[in-house]
Amino acid sequence: MPGGGLDWLIRRPIAHRGLHDGNHLVAENSLPAARAAIAAGYAIECDVQLSADGTPYIFHDDTLDRLTGRADAFRETDDAALSGLALVAGGATIPTVADFLALVNGAVPIVMELKGISAETDAGYVERLRPALSGYSGELALMSFDAWLIDQLLEAGLPHPVGLTAEGTKLEALRRHREIFGRGCDFVSYNVHHLPNAFVGWVRERGAPVMTWTVRTPDDEAQSRRHADQITFEGFAPQH
Repeated sequence: MPGGGLDWLIRRPIAHRGLHDGNHLVAENSLPAARAAIAAGYAIECDVQLSADGTPYIFHDDTLDRLTGRADAFRETDDAALSGLALVAGGATIPTVADFLALVNGAVPIVMELKGISAETDAGYVERLRPALSGYSGELALMSFDAWLIDQLLEAGLPHPVGLTAEGTKLEALRRHREIFGRGCDFVSYNVHHLPNAFVGWVRERGAPVMTWTVRTPDDEAQSRRHADQITFEGFAPQH
């Protein structure tokens, strides 16, 4: 297991999009899901999307339909529309990043994934996020699938670890992951169904933390325990 200053990142299981119930009564990426994770003592994984006004929100999908019933692209919806839009599970509204951080307030670690579209569309993404993160003193890590967002995070000099979210088993994908990680990443979050592989082995040999996504069964958990340092889970309650 990695040592040093990132032990907190893998100390406890990470609730995927908070501790939700599959969007029945508690919606993913909602404040109720964050409260439930805190009460259970789990770290929280969550996602970031920007509104049409450039405000960062905690939301996973590119479109609103699955979670709100509204057939619009998230990036094309302004703050006025989002502020009164209820999630179909439980009726909570979509939280801004600032509101989400205010709720968690350092109670448990947060692993925040930035959802991008393209390097051109996402120009200035991290600068839009910076004010919401400013002054947050809790344990917080930032990650993305998108190389251009990782580059923005590394260039921004924020006081938070930066990670690569990734998947794949083909040699070219693993080479690409290694190149991106080598730009200055601190950790990796990898698809549990694509383990083991040479890239993840290489990262762990260097003492960097590796967590997996998304662990939904005991078999998934056992596979993760063999080849990584911590799980990002949903649909069951793992032991701490």
